[in-house]
Amino acid sequence: MRVVIAEDLFLLRDGLTRMLEAHGMTVVRAVETGPELLAAVAAERPDVLIVDVRLPPTFTDEGLRAALEARRTTPGLPVLVLSQYVEQLYARELLAGGSGGIGYLLKDRVLDSAQFVDAVRRVAADGTVMDPEVIARLLTHNSGNGAVTSLSPREREVLGLMAEGRSNAAVAQQLFISESAVAKHTASIFTRLGLQPSDDDNRRVLAVLAYLNH
Repeated sequence: MRVVIAEDLFLLRDGLTRMLEAHGMTVVRAVETGPELLAAVAAERPDVLIVDVRLPPTFTDEGLRAALEARRTTPGLPVLVLSQYVEQLYARELLAGGSGGIGYLLKDRVLDSAQFVDAVRRVAADGTVMDPEVIARLLTHNSGNGAVTSLSPREREVLGLMAEGRSNAAVAQQLFISESAVAKHTASIFTRLGLQPSDDDNRRVLAVLAYLNH
């Protein structure tokens, strides 16, 4: 797996590189600015991009804007965003970008190498991985609006875990229920959100998008 990293802190950039390469991935470019990121994507055609939201010179949203531009020039490019804080608008913008794997993790998750590497692999495989803290904040902030409020408490739990990128089996294990029960809950979620029958993976992404935008 070929990876491009965009992170301005040398120690973290170097640490991510070593971690990923220790797990069999190839970091083809590790850069620290948005323009360097775009140049690296164009030159290297990576399988996945890992980018910090805040890059030089202003340390506001340069990383995010560069990631969104990279997905415009390379449709479907999997992107895993790292952030120090929960920034809800960024999570929505990324998921609204169309096809391709998307992840949003707080930097604290990098401390768990197994968890982080698993997230990179899931995003590279066109999955959706959202940090549990992001989901908790969104749930608290948006608890009174939209179709998602029609879901039962259990369905909201299932949808929140889906937003973290968990499979039905993983959701079942987390909630101590059967996989068949999870399947029933997800079917109900799709119906309540007005998602017509289609490829289940696509409906899962659409459900997560509805969750983030409600």
